This record gives sequence, structure tokens and C-alpha cells, in this order.
Amino acid sequence: MNMNTYQTLRQPAAEFGSREAYLEHELTIMEPKRWKLNLPGRDFNFEIEDITPAIAGTIGKVVMTTAIVSAFAAGYGLSADFIVENVRFEMLIAAVLFVTLLSGFFVPTANLAGCHGPLIPLIPLIVLSGGHPLALGIMVGIFGLLLGLTKGGSTLVNLTEGGVRGGLLIYLGMVGLIGQMTALQSWSEGVGNSAVFFVVMMTTILTYAYLIRINKRWLAIPLCSLIALVVALAMGAPFQFTTTPGIPNMNPLYWWSADSGWMLGWPTLSHFVAVLPFAILAVSMWPPDFVGHRVFQEQNYPAGADKVLMDVDDTMTVSSLRQIVGSALGGGNLASSWGTYMIPAAIAKRPIPAGAILTGLLCIVVVVIGYPMDIAAWAPVLRVALIVGVFVPLLEVGAQLITSMAQAQSGGLCIIGSALVNPVFGWSLALLLTNTGLVGDMERSTDLPQSKRLLIPIVTFIICTLSMGVAGLIPGIPSLIR
Repeated sequence: MNMNTYQTLRQPAAEFGSREAYLEHELTIMEPKRWKLNLPGRDFNFEIEDITPAIAGTIGKVVMTTAIVSAFAAGYGLSADFIVENVRFEMLIAAVLFVTLLSGFFVPTANLAGCHGPLIPLIPLIVLSGGHPLALGIMVGIFGLLLGLTKGGSTLVNLTEGGVRGGLLIYLGMVGLIGQMTALQSWSEGVGNSAVFFVVMMTTILTYAYLIRINKRWLAIPLCSLIALVVALAMGAPFQFTTTPGIPNMNPLYWWSADSGWMLGWPTLSHFVAVLPFAILAVSMWPPDFVGHRVFQEQNYPAGADKVLMDVDDTMTVSSLRQIVGSALGGGNLASSWGTYMIPAAIAKRPIPAGAILTGLLCIVVVVIGYPMDIAAWAPVLRVALIVGVFVPLLEVGAQLITSMAQAQSGGLCIIGSALVNPVFGWSLALLLTNTGLVGDMERSTDLPQSKRLLIPIVTFIICTLSMGVAGLIPGIPSLIR
């Protein structure tokens, strides 16, 4: 009988010289069971640090799901009441079936299935092309399952050189940071109190710097968001509760009726044809997103914690299942790896399952009560949470990954390609250039098998570029979809 189990190896926190040493020990002794039952106390434990990613993930979920559903609702002419109810419905689906059940108990190596933010700008085009949310969701799920079950996701992640990862994270972090600050400034000017932007950001910067100084950066999201809330209210920024307590309609027939819910009825063959290029593009966007999330664990976890790292293929599989089931039940979300959960969890040195369960429970509470959804979506809280919880950490880790001139060159090319078109193009182009040995670590590229070094990057670049060309995302090339 193997006595080296989590229960036998676990030691009280008081036995360690620091809290960080205790948390790192926890990560090294865990042996999560993939696609088998994992139980609190036997396979993992809850810690106070799990609250931070749960809060951050819930805030991100409210905001991103609202953004996706709102984009669809605008295209189909649906009301604000529809948006609120569908967001609530989506959060319950995610919380009960996938966050708590799968990532919490059965697939603790899979990051939570969150929202596909980069696809939001394409939703109006999907609607104009005659697409149907259910057809899109099913197609995304099928393509994602093919990639996850064939281990295509982990292969692409392994082929992504460190410099490319760093360049991708730096680009995403900088663009996101500027975007959030611009949005907060526009909001403060729109409510007639432009000073709110400067004061909130200055208090955020000082608080974040202090947390770094005392090695408590994992508290950044709840503390900075709370301070932003208090400061903005104290300065007279307008806020009111509008989402009342309640439970959404849970009947799929209601959502996919021609007379209720989406008011679209069930999809036909033409709907599936219309969404095909967008589904391919959506799944093509997954690997660089997943690379960034796993990197945070690799950078913050200690040596020997490989067993608790996010499994890219498991995450793709869970996200795909969540997409198919969620869409079939009536939800409007587009799934991806949950960045607003994973990044704070990695910084807090916590594994996936405990925080996943807390996130699921918190999402249920927020949905039922209703009022917390208004707080999470309020501009000062939302923007600050994303800045300190996602985009600044992206910049930090991206800079850490570039340690040589070769990596700086490959990272720079990734940034240029991302700025030219988008991060998917930049990543796939840099993937091709580094694995053919044109730039980056030459020894690394020649050590790879020929099939992986050439064929996979070439096919990946062609698929990504064609999908973006069809959707009209390549500058100078008109969309082929009308």
C-alpha cells in the first residue's frame, strides 16, 4: 500500500517558516486524479488564499458573460431583461455542472471553463452572416473536442517557445491595460467626475505596490476592488442596484422557442454552414490563451508541482463539453479557459479544485441574490479588478519569460504580428518562424521531430490565417461572408 498520499504527507502550516513555504509544500504533495473523484480533505484542502481567485473569477464571469450575451442581444434586437436572465442562466450552468462538479471534483487538472473574450468583436459579424448561437456553440464544442482529445492543444503549447510566450503575454497585458484605463477614464468623464479616474488609479497603484512590498500580491483583486468601490462612492460617483433577487428560466424549450427566449427557434443546416469559419477561428484562438494561463502556474509554482499544473487538453475538453451543453440548454456564452480565475490562483500558489468549488458557490450566490452582479459590473470595481488581476500580471510574467536575445527576437516578432492583425496571427506566425529555425532558439528547433517542427506549425498558421481571412480580419482583405 502506498503511504505517500496527500493525507499522510500533509503538515500543519505552523510547521513551516512562512506561509509561502506551506503553500508550496501543499502543491508538491498533491496527486490529483484526472477524470476521477477528488475529495476535500483526502486529495486537497481549502485555504484562505482560495477566496481571492473565487472573487476574481466571479467578477470576471459576470462581466464577460454579460458582454458576450449583450453583443448577441444587440444583433438580434433582444431586451435588457433577456440579457440579465440569460447571464444568470449561464452562470448557473457553469457553476453547477462544470466549475464545481468537473474542475472541483472530477477534473482538477482542468482550468475552469470561462468566457471567450477575444471573439466578442466578431459577434455582430456572426449575426449578420446568418449565424445562430446554438449552431455556433455546437460547432465550437465539436472542434474543441477534436483538438483536446487528440492532444493537439498540449502539442501546440509545447511548440510555443519561451520568447513567443513572453511576447504574447506582454502584448496582451499592455493592450488590455491601456484598454481598461481608457474605459475607466471615459466612464468617469461620462458621469461628470473625471477626477474619479485619477484618484482611483493612484490608490490602486499605491495599494498594489504595497502588496508587492509585503509579499501579499494575491490580495490585489479583492483589496484594490474594495478600495476602488469606496473611493469612487466617496467622490460622488453614481451607483444604483438594478438586478433583483431571482432564478432564471431553466427550460431549454423556452430559450430556443421561436416565440420566447432567443426568439430564433432551432438552427437549420444553413446556420451551421454560416458559423463554420467562426467556430474554427474560435478554437484557433484557444491555444495562445491557454499558453498564457499555464505559464502563470509554471512561474509561480515550486519545482516538483508538475502534477497540479493545468492540463491543456483536459481544459480544452471541459471547455468544449461546457460549450455544447451550455448552448444546448439555452445559454449564449462562448467558452474558453477562465483567465480571471487562473491568474490570481497561480499568484496565490493555489491549485485549481478548492478555488473552483468556492467560485461555483459564489456564482450561485451572486445569481440568486442579484445585487452583487451590479457591484461586480460597476466600472471602478470591474476595471480595477481586471487591471491588477489580469493585465498587470500578464506584463510581469511576460517580461520574466524573456531571458535571452534569441527570446527577445522571437517575442518581438510575436508582438509585431499581434499588432498587425491580432494575437492569434502573431502567435501562429511566431510559432512557424521559431519552429522552422528562422528565429529564436536554433538548437531547440533542430531538436524537435521533423513532423512537429514543420508540419504542425505550417498547418496551424494556414488554418488560423484562412479563418481570419474569411471573417475579414486580415487588413486589406474583405470578408468573404455576407
